[in-house]
Amino acid sequence: MKRKIALAASVAAVAALSLTACSGGSEPSDDATGPVTITVSGWSLDTTPEFQLLADGFHKANPNITVKLKEYDPSNYNTLVTADLAAGTGPDVITQKEVKYVTTFQEGGQLLDLSDVKLPDGISGTDSYKVDGKLYAVPYRQDAWVLFYNKDLFDKAGVPTPDGSWTWDDYAAAAKELKTKLAAAGSKAYGAYQHTWQSTVQGFANNQSPDGGVLSGKYEYMKPYYERVLDLQKSGAQVTFNTATANQLTYQGEFGKQHAAMMMMGTWFVATLISQQASGDADQFTWGMAPAPQYDASTAGTDKTPVTFGDPTGFGVNANTDGAKQAAAKKFVEYAASEDAAKALAGIGITPALLNDNVVQTYFSTKGAPQDDLSKFAFSTHTVKPENPTSSKTAAIQNILNDMHSAIMSGSEGIDKAISEAQDRVKNEVG
Repeated sequence: MKRKIALAASVAAVAALSLTACSGGSEPSDDATGPVTITVSGWSLDTTPEFQLLADGFHKANPNITVKLKEYDPSNYNTLVTADLAAGTGPDVITQKEVKYVTTFQEGGQLLDLSDVKLPDGISGTDSYKVDGKLYAVPYRQDAWVLFYNKDLFDKAGVPTPDGSWTWDDYAAAAKELKTKLAAAGSKAYGAYQHTWQSTVQGFANNQSPDGGVLSGKYEYMKPYYERVLDLQKSGAQVTFNTATANQLTYQGEFGKQHAAMMMMGTWFVATLISQQASGDADQFTWGMAPAPQYDASTAGTDKTPVTFGDPTGFGVNANTDGAKQAAAKKFVEYAASEDAAKALAGIGITPALLNDNVVQTYFSTKGAPQDDLSKFAFSTHTVKPENPTSSKTAAIQNILNDMHSAIMSGSEGIDKAISEAQDRVKNEVG
């Protein structure tokens, strides 16, 4: 996020080169029906199987089109992709790793208008890729934040498992009760683990609070969310932010090794947890998902639609592709949004952007996936609001709010002071 200025400058440079740059470093085939090869950007290919899965599925359906994956360092993904675009060696299909940078690529002239791509009914996440009414990327996955819980630890503590009706006060009370009763039962596990990311607090505050909004410039609504978290730290119900930071704790390890009975996390963790339990990297225990705790009772309960957040992941097409490569790239992104692709993704525990009964059934037939009704409800029934609204201001504001988060959680500043300073910075630095 701190590379926003450099990234914007790089994209501007790419735009200046767009008349002379050649996508992928090779001329496209003149024969739209002949063999063609396209490149798709990705990251961590060994541990992120979705890219190869989609490439193989698409090639099987379109034998004349070969998909080659181009791997990038995930920590510097946007900067490295931008550098390749500037050099004329950028991928034909640009995976949009972070929604907050879509406008940067779009304003730099690097994304093709995909408004004419045919998408299935019911697909989610498209609004995050629209700028001035035009679609610049197509979502293929749409994660949402849910509550993961360890049923075995709940049973050991004698605490009832989540029932889908929890508000944040219910969650906090359960975390404290779990810690106390687990300790009495001889367990060192915490009631909950909260990862260090700002989204673990702000994502919910921004999207559940009536006054919430990243772009609002006013963030007093976050105060009760931070008060609750600091109280959980003080009570010992969860590990402190400073401890998690200093010891570089991972959310996979904290939940997978049963160091905590509950954890808020995105549905991408399902595939990881299933894989790690199968490999032995995570302990064997019974786990499930419940809806994220709610702001109030109006959206809490399995007879209602809980509110959560999450950003899509999508594919854009390099605006400098043409001819057969452009046609093939557009065909690839259309396939990635299809029901066939959604079922393939669901089959490895990935949450696709398209959810229907067939896709959900495929998802929960995966070996290692939970089978209870509440997990299925939490996965498939919710209103998902964007963590990063589509705006050229989003990345800069999120940087400021991340500083605020660290200041509050580390105890270096009080909640009121940190919020006030963030509001002033947004006003003066972003406008």
